[in-house]
Amino acid sequence: MAATTERVVADRYSGLAIGGVDPVSYFADGGPRAGMAELEVNAGGAIWRFRSEGNRAAFIAHPEVYRPRFGGYDPVGVADGKPVAGFASLWLLVGQRLYLFARDDTRAAFAADPGRYIAAADRQWPGLRDSLVQ
Repeated sequence: MAATTERVVADRYSGLAIGGVDPVSYFADGGPRAGMAELEVNAGGAIWRFRSEGNRAAFIAHPEVYRPRFGGYDPVGVADGKPVAGFASLWLLVGQRLYLFARDDTRAAFAADPGRYIAAADRQWPGLRDSLVQ
């Protein structure tokens, strides 16, 4: 599995990333689908679940492709210097990357000008990432 240093939003009790949703499903199935406990991978300090062995294998080979950008934090919040956890049900694929959002209004703002928010979040993320507890 490829190494990664990105902090990831995970449930504090279960350790599940994105609420147990299969991250590959956004790409393969067109939206979030629940993963299965018997198809788990522990990566980047979180437990990731998958719907199929194929999705699990794809993630293991290329986690950087399937993990949400900015660790699953809302990119609008990250752009403003505020790490706010995104929800698996509020999402967009932009440039073949997954972005999760905390609210409908931040998703709408991002959708209207993704380049602006991505550039600002890219500038803010290293400092925010390093300040997050893992």
